[in-house]
Amino acid sequence: MFFTFYGLELLKEKLNLQVTPLGNPAMSMPMGGMHMSMPNIVGMVPGVTAGASIMMKNLIKKKGVASIEELREAAVLSDVRMIACQMTLDLFELDKKDMIDEIEIGGAATWMESALQSDINLYM
Repeated sequence: MFFTFYGLELLKEKLNLQVTPLGNPAMSMPMGGMHMSMPNIVGMVPGVTAGASIMMKNLIKKKGVASIEELREAAVLSDVRMIACQMTLDLFELDKKDMIDEIEIGGAATWMESALQSDINLYM
């Protein structure tokens, strides 16, 4: 798996993931017995991202879906090769010490070398 730009957030030791209503206004969420979608303008209201994040985490838990933390732990235990993009770490002034220990640092060439020989690979 190759992690760049916003995907790097998934490799941080301390996860502070947020869900924004700006992601896809066409996606509707179950609320109050019906499905509602949020218009993009709602994303401007203070606290909406925090509220959407809490709502999504609660929905994940209620539906028994694996959390990001659980999925990341499963990947580590399964010896999934996770490569953090060096250029993006530099660009965002992030350091390997802020990330989980089980990652590699490399560029697109590092990822491509393994991706070309793999049956499955992901770009985050």
